[in-house]
Amino acid sequence: MRLVFLLLPILLLAGCSQEPKPAPAPAPEKQAAPPPDDTRRFPADGRQDAKVIAEHILGHPFLPGGNLATYQRGKQQYSLILIRTASPTDAAILLLDFKKNLANPKLIAHFGGYFGKDGAQPTFVFTKAHWLAGVVGLPEAEADAVARPFAARLD
Repeated sequence: MRLVFLLLPILLLAGCSQEPKPAPAPAPEKQAAPPPDDTRRFPADGRQDAKVIAEHILGHPFLPGGNLATYQRGKQQYSLILIRTASPTDAAILLLDFKKNLANPKLIAHFGGYFGKDGAQPTFVFTKAHWLAGVVGLPEAEADAVARPFAARLD
């Protein structure tokens, strides 16, 4: 009988549980910080415009934001892109992602980059340290000539 008196309060308390708590609200999505303004790294000669693109530079979902400069040389128009990454490894991964997007990518061994068609645009992309850079809109030989002084401006 004593055992019943001891077990009865325990059983009563066990049946009286608290109401379930509502699930916590999901944390708001963290907005990526806008890319830094690195437009000073673009050559000034022939530059028409330079701007920071918040995300998906060149409209590619696999690319983050970065910097884009447009140039005019005679009748030719072309663009330079520049994306700062956290590490050289991250830049190399973006380069390989970009390579997958190029039609008939050709390795430019002396530069460690790739040349091919991005849609209808001839495009040359390369890395230097933690940068992914590119020349859009010029044939291979001219893109190489433009990329050399551009790469020299990257630390």
